[in-house]
This record gives sequence, C-alpha cells and structure tokens, in this order.
Amino acid sequence: MIDASLLASVQQTVEQHSGRPVRLANPRPVGGGCINQAIILETDAGESLFLKWNDQAPDQLFETEMAGLEAIRGTGALRVPRVMGQGVSTAGTAFLVLEAIQTAAPAGDFEQRLGRQLAQMHRSGRGEAFGFSQSNFLGRTGQPNAWNENWVEFWQVHRLGYQFELACQNGYGDARFSKSAERMLGRLAELLGHDVQPSLIHGDLWSGNYLSDLQGNPVLVDPAVYYGDREAEFGMTTLFGGLGHSFYQAYQEAWPLPAGSETRIEIYRLYHLLNHLNLFGTSYLAECCQIMQKYG
Repeated sequence: MIDASLLASVQQTVEQHSGRPVRLANPRPVGGGCINQAIILETDAGESLFLKWNDQAPDQLFETEMAGLEAIRGTGALRVPRVMGQGVSTAGTAFLVLEAIQTAAPAGDFEQRLGRQLAQMHRSGRGEAFGFSQSNFLGRTGQPNAWNENWVEFWQVHRLGYQFELACQNGYGDARFSKSAERMLGRLAELLGHDVQPSLIHGDLWSGNYLSDLQGNPVLVDPAVYYGDREAEFGMTTLFGGLGHSFYQAYQEAWPLPAGSETRIEIYRLYHLLNHLNLFGTSYLAECCQIMQKYG
C-alpha cells in the first residue's frame, strides 16, 4: 500500500511539524480520488493524519495545494484541514500530509452555513490584483496565476484563452471551434466588464471538495485558489449541481451578487467545462460549443 521510503519521509515531515518523535501506524485506504493515492494514518499521540501521494506529480502540485489551504485558513471564514507538511520521498514520490477530518452527515442547515461562510471568505480574502502568489492546478491541469490588475485581461489570457489553446492542442478545436473562441474572447470586455474587486476564491468548489465535520460545519479541501471575481466561484458550483437553493439564498443574504451575474457565471462555468473537455474528452465538447456560440 505504501512503500518504506515514502513512510520514512512522511514520518520525518510529521516529526518536524510536531517537534517530537512520532510513530505512524494503522494505515487504511481512502477512496474517491482520481489523481492521487491516499490513506489515513494514526500517530502514537492519537492523531489521525490524511496522507496523499503521487509518483508522477507535476512539480509543486502539493506545495501549491498547501499554499491554497493556508490562504483560505487566513481568511478565518471556513475550516480547512491543518497542514502537517509536504515533501518528496527518497524514491521521488511527492506527498502531502494533512489533518484527517472526522466527518458526520451534514446537518439540516449545512448548506446555509456553507453559503454564509463562503460569502465571508470572499469578503475577508481581498487582494490587490487578480491572480495568486504562484500558479497552481485545476485537477491535473496547470492554472496560470500571474498577477494582473485587469480582470478581463486576466480571464482572456490565463483562463479561457489558456483552456482554448489546450483544447486545440488536444485536437478538439476545429475551424468552427477556433472561430467561436476568438469571437468570445473579443467580447469579454463587454461580457465581464463590471466593477470587480479581487476576492479569494476556492476555485474548484464542487461536492467532492467540501466535507461536514462532527459539528456540522463545512470544511473545504483540494483548492485551486486565486484572487478573482467572486462570481467565478459559482462557475463550478453550478456545473454539476449538488448545492440547493438554500446555499445560494444564504450567500445572497450575506452578500448579494450584482446585477448581470447569471450571464457572467455561465461564462465562468465555461472555464470548468473546457477543463473537463481537456481532462476527460469529447463528452463535454457540445456544452462548451453551446456557450461559446451563445456569447461568441
């Protein structure tokens, strides 16, 4: 399940974080991940740790995830797992060690709590520009985050434009696709041109990336953070559903979205559809083209 060199490196990382010798035991598998392998470990102090690793991880995959978790923690709005450390084993396996969250079935008001706390995170996590201190990952796809004071330009270059280029490289972009993409990029100033203040967003918020802890409070995991239009958060939440009316109503009550948000959110959803196209193939192509033709 886990080789000796990886376990030794993890133990050293946990000991550095804890400041004392640590014994790790009782590894048990965790399901649900499609990119990394993961297990739960117990320490001799009774702590439960979540370990995930990847033998072929892109450079800085777990370093950037750690930075994202700490950025969310810094807002004081939503719980994230405590970071115990990350590193690379002597055999070259990248890993990340986190607090293992003890979970329970969501309480009846779980979605309202998540909506209110997400609004608080967006309000508290304000930036001076759009982007993040380092580029990171959306799933396995690189996510460029070079700072930019112009939101439309940031979205043209580092979000839609980047995904359009990947789609063409992957063989999905015929002449019609490319023409629609070009027209849509040319209209972004009109479509997204509203007063935007940079807010820290999770960036990949769907049902697989939030948990309910034992007190029924939301816990966010697997972020793809950056400072952007807070409405961009809902491009992903609306992609697969999962969150009901009470979530959106609670967010709106805490911090209402400005007029025209429905159109902008559809464009932000296209970014995630394009990423799924590039990761998983043509089953997402028709929906991508539908939005591109609507706004291109």
